[in-house]
Amino acid sequence: MKIKNRIVEDLVFKSYLEEIMSKKKYLKMNRYTQHGNTSCLLHSIAVAYFSYRLCKLLKLKVHEKELIRGALLHDYFLYDWHAKYKPTKDLGLHGRIHPTIALFNARRDYNVNRIEADIISKHMFPLTFHPPKYKESVVVCIVDKFCSIYEIFSKKAYIEIAQKLADTKKTRRTIAKRINLYN
Repeated sequence: MKIKNRIVEDLVFKSYLEEIMSKKKYLKMNRYTQHGNTSCLLHSIAVAYFSYRLCKLLKLKVHEKELIRGALLHDYFLYDWHAKYKPTKDLGLHGRIHPTIALFNARRDYNVNRIEADIISKHMFPLTFHPPKYKESVVVCIVDKFCSIYEIFSKKAYIEIAQKLADTKKTRRTIAKRINLYN
């Protein structure tokens, strides 16, 4: 019974992943390194997946769609924050400003609701001064920190997760071919 539930849960996750990844602009996140050897795209997928799995493990009653979509879009800032010139140069520290830029981009390209907006704009708390308002936002904020630490200290990217999620033709094509994940 647990295996069957896990398969269904992964299908739910994949459906939201494919919805977000259907826009080519989202795939630009793969051009930018987030931490270590991990792209912003792969980081966002990992944060979304582990946030979703943590809620299932703890049996938290959350808005799954908002949790997954908000986590997938939390770092949708679309620039190289490691470069000398970047959009945040005159605005301040990347860690403080990128949630606002990500929210702007997400609202421009997707229909973002209040929970998703809170997840995106507050995922850097306490670096940003406003605490998360929803439990979905708290989960993503915590999981984002753990994923970031893993990415900084690990030589491996999230290849295993991507392979697991890439068992539908559309997802496999999107992740493996268009993103060149397995380089």
